[in-house]
Amino acid sequence: MTEVPRLLLADHLKTLKLPTFLREYDKLARQCAAEGLDHVQFLARLVELELIDRERRMIERRVKAAKFPTVKSLDSFDFK
Repeated sequence: MTEVPRLLLADHLKTLKLPTFLREYDKLARQCAAEGLDHVQFLARLVELELIDRERRMIERRVKAAKFPTVKSLDSFDFK
């Protein structure tokens, strides 16, 4: 892909607020091409990555907004 389409794509993805698309599309495109996957499968994987990342960021924002004195998880809980 020449430089102009890459820059245009990056600009559009930033405008649409799709940071995971922007970060992962090139690597994932090469991976899908190597695996012989079509454009629909490539796009499905890319959308899935975006959704997973959005969920992770949403949880991080909510935990931060809650202003817990300390962040605790079930992994650190002593069940004894």
